[in-house]
Amino acid sequence: MAENNPFGFDPDDLDRVVREAGEELRQLKDRVLSFLDAPERPRTPHSAPSPETTGETGAGVWVVYTSDDDGVVYVDQVYPAELDALRALKGNTDPTRSVRFLPYGMSVSVLDRPKKTATDGDDEQSDAENSDG
Repeated sequence: MAENNPFGFDPDDLDRVVREAGEELRQLKDRVLSFLDAPERPRTPHSAPSPETTGETGAGVWVVYTSDDDGVVYVDQVYPAELDALRALKGNTDPTRSVRFLPYGMSVSVLDRPKKTATDGDDEQSDAENSDG
């Protein structure tokens, strides 16, 4: 008996383990094949897909621009990739200089900041006074 069991198990145990492993592998293979052969599962209903915009498809350019005190934007450079634009802006200390993605067909004026009028400043002043009192 000691000759058949020097490691704590006998050859019959090995045969049983290999046989069970083979059966489990066959079952797994059958499940995978039945999954692949199964008809496509019904999907949840969705609304009609909207066409992609140029911004979603990534069709556009990256612009480095400067805005003046009136909020008007002037384009300094145009780059095809974000990384190139960010590298060009690296070390920027000018707070009026920035980088943005601009989809094709979009006017540069969309980057303009709205001008503050005298009434805008009055509203902010009155809001600040109301929150203090």
